[in-house]
Amino acid sequence: MPAYHSQIKDYNQSVANMALLPLRTQFRGPAPQSNIEQDIIDESIYFFKANIFFRTYEVKNEIDRVLIYVTLYIPECLKKLQRCPNKNQGMQEMYSLAISKFDIPGEAGFPLNSVYAKPQTTAEADLMRNYLTQIRQETGNRICEKVFNTEDGRPNKFWMCFSKKKFMEKSLGTY
Repeated sequence: MPAYHSQIKDYNQSVANMALLPLRTQFRGPAPQSNIEQDIIDESIYFFKANIFFRTYEVKNEIDRVLIYVTLYIPECLKKLQRCPNKNQGMQEMYSLAISKFDIPGEAGFPLNSVYAKPQTTAEADLMRNYLTQIRQETGNRICEKVFNTEDGRPNKFWMCFSKKKFMEKSLGTY
């Protein structure tokens, strides 16, 4: 069975070889604001539990690279949320994780440099870092909503069981 790919087909801009997609978000950043029903973060979360088990992933386009990044970031979020007793603390942890220092494609610590192109200029690198920060903030917010969507307010064990999984045997290792 092949891995799930994004259903999004249209995008206007890219940074390096990642699509710059519109997001449903309140966070500031270079991604265009949109009120579309399902954006790349929703797709990544929806396909996460199936895609996380794949050791390989065929990249078909620039949109898939965004999906891969979000899929790699979700286990990092889950690792942080394991230690959070409630949603408020979880939201704080997700915000601090999103804005913490992280490697972008082309830097030595980035796990999938073979899949992503290195930004050609400093301006392009800044744009990519800002875009990924915006994606990280929104992903953390949405994952926190999913994980703490229980009656007792405690973390959902069916999400937390994926905190130790690695997509394509890789980890962003953000902390």
